[in-house]
Amino acid sequence: MPPAQTSAEKQNGKKMLRYIIKRLVFAIPTLFAVSIIAFIIIQLPPGDYLTTLMADWASQGGAVEAGTVAAMRERYGLDQPIYFQYYKWIWGILTAGDFGISFELGKPVTELIWNRLGFSMLLSLLTLCFVWAIAIPIGILSAVRQYSISDYTATFLAFFFLAVPDFLMALSAMYVMSAWFGQSVGGLFSPEYVDAGWSFGKLLDFAEHVWLPVVVIGLGSLAALVRIMRANLLDELSKPYVTTARAKGMSELELLIRYPVRLALNPLISTLGWILPAVISGEIIVSVVMSLPTTGPLLLRALLAQDMYLAGSLILLISVLTIIGTLISDILLALTDPRIRFQ
Repeated sequence: MPPAQTSAEKQNGKKMLRYIIKRLVFAIPTLFAVSIIAFIIIQLPPGDYLTTLMADWASQGGAVEAGTVAAMRERYGLDQPIYFQYYKWIWGILTAGDFGISFELGKPVTELIWNRLGFSMLLSLLTLCFVWAIAIPIGILSAVRQYSISDYTATFLAFFFLAVPDFLMALSAMYVMSAWFGQSVGGLFSPEYVDAGWSFGKLLDFAEHVWLPVVVIGLGSLAALVRIMRANLLDELSKPYVTTARAKGMSELELLIRYPVRLALNPLISTLGWILPAVISGEIIVSVVMSLPTTGPLLLRALLAQDMYLAGSLILLISVLTIIGTLISDILLALTDPRIRFQ
């Protein structure tokens, strides 16, 4: 018996490895297509970075000679066809990890992104943990006590937080915490810790500040996941195997955890593919309102200025997160549900 189990485990391991490799291979053309679409979309508005720059100078009463504009256009490579600009950008990424130079800030895109990407990823992961830790118990409670006061309350709050815009929620939360509780709001650190090195004091200060943006960013996704968990669990509780398990004398708690909840989590796991980029997207507006040192304000600034290399690189990174989230959800589904095969 043990050798047979070992052989089966090896076969499952090989199937899993083939499945992951297959998904990674499919991700390559997807990323390539996304990079092309992102680059084209950035170029769709009339003009380019220099057009925006000239308009700003003109609004301030300045004037620029045509020769200067032509020289700057040649320097930035904006006089080249769009396909050549894209080729130059993507080739630099593939061969040297060079995402280009930011037109507006005059710095390498990698330098600008890596300074903020760590905070964006940490904020997203903390938000994801917060959303899952709250959504699953509330969804279970709402389904088990269907049409009760707790169910109606959870449903009302879910629809309320889905309807409230992120920026309004951020402004309201900042006002309440500042006016009623006297807490320092805005940013992830107090002024004295912004440029200081990492220490235990700075870590505590970060913990005091980070929970508010995590809650604000996560409330919209939390509301959606509560509704998904409730609907999935209600569907499972109505199936014949639940009635059979009750007839055999299994306790309600054991029955709930062993079968319906485990199966109801499958569609929730599949949402990782869009929850992760949705958290990043929600973080953009909240970061602008709350002055967070993340990639969100940087992306918004790049899009407004038509800074194509900076904006394209950030959009490409968000697309990578989408693909990573989808891959993780597929693998978790394959591990948690034995009905899913690795063909």
